Order: sequence, then C-alpha cells, then structure tokens
Amino acid sequence: MAGMNAIRQLQALNKRELENVVPPEASWHADYRDTAYIYIGSLPSDLSEGDILTIFSQYGEPVHLNLVRDKETGKSKGFAFLKYEDQRSTDLAVDNLGGATILGRMIRVDHARYKRKEEEGLEDNVAAMTVGETEEHDDEDPMKEYLIQEKREEVAKALERLNKRKEHRSDGTEKEDKHGHRHRHHRYHNRRHRCDRSSSPGREKQFSRHERSKSPSQLKERRHHRDRRDRS
Repeated sequence: MAGMNAIRQLQALNKRELENVVPPEASWHADYRDTAYIYIGSLPSDLSEGDILTIFSQYGEPVHLNLVRDKETGKSKGFAFLKYEDQRSTDLAVDNLGGATILGRMIRVDHARYKRKEEEGLEDNVAAMTVGETEEHDDEDPMKEYLIQEKREEVAKALERLNKRKEHRSDGTEKEDKHGHRHRHHRYHNRRHRCDRSSSPGREKQFSRHERSKSPSQLKERRHHRDRRDRS
C-alpha cells in the first residue's frame, strides 16, 4: 500500500502545481536538479530491460538502466533505476508515467539519487539509492528488502574496516614495546661499560701508589746492604 500512497501523493502534488501555475524553479522537481536518475517501482516481473527502455525512451534518451534482480535466481525484484542523458527528462517521466498501468499493474515513478558502490565497476547491476526524504515501505514493498540488505552490507564492511584498524594499532604497539626494550637494554649495557671504564683508572692509581710506597724502603735496604759491604 505504501507504493500506491506515494503514487497518489505525487499525482495530487502535480495537480496542485498545474492548477496554481507554479513556475519550474519553484516546483518540487527543483529539489532533484542534481540527479538525472528516476526510481521505477511496482514493475511486472515479466518486463525486461528492453521493455523498460522502450517505455521510458519516449520522454528522453536513457543512458543507464539497472533492473534489480535476485542474485541467486536472476528474477526481477520489480523495481529499477534509470538515468536520462538530459536531467529535465526526469520531470517528464515522473509526471507522465507515474501511476501508469502496465500489464495490469500501476507503476510508481519518482526522482532518485543513485550511487554506485565504490568497489563495483560500471558494468555491475547493484547500487544504493535514496528516494525522496519521506520514503515509507511496507512488508510487501520489494524496495524495503533491498535497502535493508544494502544497509547490512555497509555495516559489515564498516566493522571489517574497524577491526583492521585495531589490528594495525596493536601490531604497532607491540613493535614499539620490543624496540623500546632493545633500547633500554642497550642503554643499560652502555652505562655498565662506562662505569667499568671509570673505575679501572682508580684501581691502576691505587696499584701505582702502593708500588711507589714500597719503593723507598727497598731503596733504603739496598743502601744499607751496600754500606755494610763497603765497611767490610
């Protein structure tokens, strides 16, 4: 029902603008001048990319189409994103195809801000998008499941990046501790070496003084023996 309510709201909004002759610069469409994408919802599952291009090319030249499909089965999920070469074509498509009936289903067409995932190439068919500012989804809306899955993937990737940063910091701390320990050991070894060197001259001086203190007595004794020899 959320899709039907959105269709009715857009139709009522367009009707009021036509009745009040609102200029283009004051139209609600002006809020989406920064994007050339539209969101197409409630599509019959039998429609292919070629069918969608045929229908929407009457209001401009499409340059990109992403019909979102189930990754396992490849079956259409019933919504797509289309980009026009000229941004003004989005206004025409939203006004004229929103609420149109295709194969018995009323489709929803709205402006969309479509952003590819950073790690995916241009050929990939998966992307994130935002539709309006007051988007509501019920349990039957396939867009809800898609956005929930997108958010889960974003959270998982954010947690992975956080864990990698923590591991990197812990490795850096461990290396710093080992490096600091080596430096402390080296400084301690140098201090001991300097102390040993500083104490060595003292011991040498003590030996020198000791030897010098014994030398006069030895000389005196030698003179005494020499005098005795001379007397004899």
